[in-house]
Amino acid sequence: MYLRTTKRKNKDGSVVEYYQLAHNERHPDNKKPVAHIIHSFGRADQLDRDDLVRLCKSIARVCGLEIADLPDQEQKKAFAAEKDFPSDLKLIRTFDFGCVMVIEALWERLGLGKTLRQICRINQIDIPYERALLAMTANRLCEPESKLGVWDRWLSKVYLPPCARLKLDHMYEAMDMLFENTEDVERDIFFHTADLFNLQVDLIFYDTTTASFSIDQEDEEGLRKFGRAKAGNWGPQVVVALAVTREGLPVRCWVFPGNTTDVDTVAQVRKDLRGWKLGRALFVADAGINSEKNQDELSRACGKYLLASRMASVSEIRENVLSKRGRYKVFTDNLQAKEVIIGDGECRRRYILCYNPKEAERQKKHRSIAVEALKKELAKHPDKKATAQWAIELLASRRYKRYLSITKSNQIRIDYGKIREVEKYDGKWVLETNDDTISLEDAACGYKGLMIIERCFRSLKRTQIKMSPMHHWLPRRIETHVRICVLALLIERVAELACKKPWPQIRGILEGLQVTEFQTPSHRFFKLNEASAPIRETLKMLGIPLPTGIYGLEALSGSQSNL
Repeated sequence: MYLRTTKRKNKDGSVVEYYQLAHNERHPDNKKPVAHIIHSFGRADQLDRDDLVRLCKSIARVCGLEIADLPDQEQKKAFAAEKDFPSDLKLIRTFDFGCVMVIEALWERLGLGKTLRQICRINQIDIPYERALLAMTANRLCEPESKLGVWDRWLSKVYLPPCARLKLDHMYEAMDMLFENTEDVERDIFFHTADLFNLQVDLIFYDTTTASFSIDQEDEEGLRKFGRAKAGNWGPQVVVALAVTREGLPVRCWVFPGNTTDVDTVAQVRKDLRGWKLGRALFVADAGINSEKNQDELSRACGKYLLASRMASVSEIRENVLSKRGRYKVFTDNLQAKEVIIGDGECRRRYILCYNPKEAERQKKHRSIAVEALKKELAKHPDKKATAQWAIELLASRRYKRYLSITKSNQIRIDYGKIREVEKYDGKWVLETNDDTISLEDAACGYKGLMIIERCFRSLKRTQIKMSPMHHWLPRRIETHVRICVLALLIERVAELACKKPWPQIRGILEGLQVTEFQTPSHRFFKLNEASAPIRETLKMLGIPLPTGIYGLEALSGSQSNL
């Protein structure tokens, strides 16, 4: 028996709906079910809804059920079949599970857990520092918090049983243990990852970024020093350097004082990577690293390098490379390149001049808009003295100052000679390499791959892992915090490569997988909710099996069962 609705269309196009109480009967001849109308309630728009509610309550009372008393404007709740539900079974709480389950599985697959537990065994440490580091790393990928927030708030919301008994001191002590064994941990993890994924470590992308602190003074002895951040602001900061493979998997990271320049970081990189026996590795970096001193350092450390060069500030490039005649070799519609050799013998230098026609057109359009805006601004002021406030602001503008000059009579004007000079660089960039075996295409495409490290920095600093703000002031804790963030980046990149999706999408899918804690007078257990199709597909791509529906069964003591 059921409530049936029928519709009728009037001549004017309106539709009228009717409610009927019906049940199905089989036709005596064809045996097909046929609806038999028991009672017609009439038109739905003219029916007294309260009458239906009273009928529902009457039926529920006869059947021994209860219906929720909600306001008339809301829909009534479905009936709860309490007779079939055990009265002594209690639902305690629900935990997030999908993300932390995947992170823990990848943590073990990458050898992180094994390496850290081995260090604890060697040093005869009984405290689960490895679990503390797992909790801090997983938190960066789920809901970044301070170390206090991980222990005080976040762990109580996720299902990580081995981390349930961690104390706040364990977090900081685990960071100190990681700091003391950083080199061994990073080396073991990288080579384990390289073997696991059969990586070709032929390209190593390197770059630096900055992490600022909200403090007024720099450290007298420490890492937090005044410096110019990548975003342009000035303040106490540290410099974070990162080397990654062409897949974006971290090789190693470094933390330098905030007043360290990019060119001064290479000596430490050379020292650290020299003992790793990476074989033939091409070191790819931006123009901030390029100097004669660093070229010598990189030649000894990694053997081969591919570095961007500053076109406007290096006379040899400005006068010889950019003006070199010859056709570009076309690889794609947005990448052309040609080789330029300067010098002979040991003093020869190999440059690769790259050109992007689409980028050149974009820069040309952007410049024409800026020049037109300058013309309008200059036309507004009859007095064009360079000492006027409006002229000073234009000369200080990063957008306009390159197109302006000051005459001998102290007048500000548009310098068309500078504009023609800037046009020479549209869509172009110059690479310098000491590798004679690398092809023209591989060199040009290899440098474009440097964008992968920019993506890694965005994830570290702003979008996912959020390395800043740092709630530490001890140098060892600052360094370890950065390394924990890099471990999170490693897990993130492995998941993204397997699923071919960005981590926010993967995390959004996995958040639908939860476990609920139930308790009876004698036992406690956890039940996994039903996994949706996207969750099953994600776990399949990651190679992680879905846990059984019910697990974690344990007997309760007398004191626990009475709670």
